Amino acid sequence: MKNKGLGRGLDAIFGLEGTTIDIKNTPMSTMREIEVSKIIPNPTQPRATFDEEALTELADSIRVLGVIQPITVKRNTDNEYVIISGERRWRASKMAGLEAIPAYIREVDDANLHAMALVENIQRQDLNAIEIALGLQRLVDECGLTQDSLAEKVGKKRSTVANYMRLLRLPSEVQLALKEGAISMGHAKAIAGVPEQKQLTLLKRCLKKSLSVRQAEDLARVMCEEPKVKPIEEELEYPESYTRLIEQFEKLFSQNISIKRAKSGGGRITIDFASDSDIEQFVNRFDSL
Repeated sequence: MKNKGLGRGLDAIFGLEGTTIDIKNTPMSTMREIEVSKIIPNPTQPRATFDEEALTELADSIRVLGVIQPITVKRNTDNEYVIISGERRWRASKMAGLEAIPAYIREVDDANLHAMALVENIQRQDLNAIEIALGLQRLVDECGLTQDSLAEKVGKKRSTVANYMRLLRLPSEVQLALKEGAISMGHAKAIAGVPEQKQLTLLKRCLKKSLSVRQAEDLARVMCEEPKVKPIEEELEYPESYTRLIEQFEKLFSQNISIKRAKSGGGRITIDFASDSDIEQFVNRFDSL
């Protein structure tokens, strides 16, 4: 399932539109070429792995077209720059043998550098909903953001951010199904809406019956309804003659026998049977009387 990404670009979040954490007065500088050897990865970069095949393809493209989109860096020393966003492009440029690449230089402190790296990471197009939720949680935990301020920084409604965060409270089986694309964000949201003890049941039904999101939501509503409690019928005290009648029937039938009497005085006598052969046995027993 294609992920549409989350929120606005880093420029909008951290400067060009005036929405920042603590760096409103640190606009992005003019782009310049920086030697690849002077650029280092961000040590707190949330993204730990890079697909080698995809990197090779990007390196091939860079050899032909160059780096189309500049990376963003922070000046660490006069001869060193830390990547804020664009580590994949930097790695591919090294593979392509480039000596220098275009980059924007931004003056930010370490705390905001980490926040920017986290936001840049969760805006990648190839992230699934669980990875986005984990990135949002890291922004809350590591950068001290509330859900309100977090929603502002990523350009989403608070309810959208809350829905992502709720995914992390789902059972691991549901999270795995979402990560592997077996269910969508809509399915997961429906599952999150049912009581905890029913969430795996709803997941299994979604997978087994290939339910649409609408069907999952309808089923979730049903599962959330309180079961109708059947009123307890008042137990009537039967006359002794009823007991004697059952005893007489038991002499003829080994099957279960019951008598049900209504308050009006009528009722029914029930004799259980398991097959047509039982009926034949009933007839034979009456014939022998």
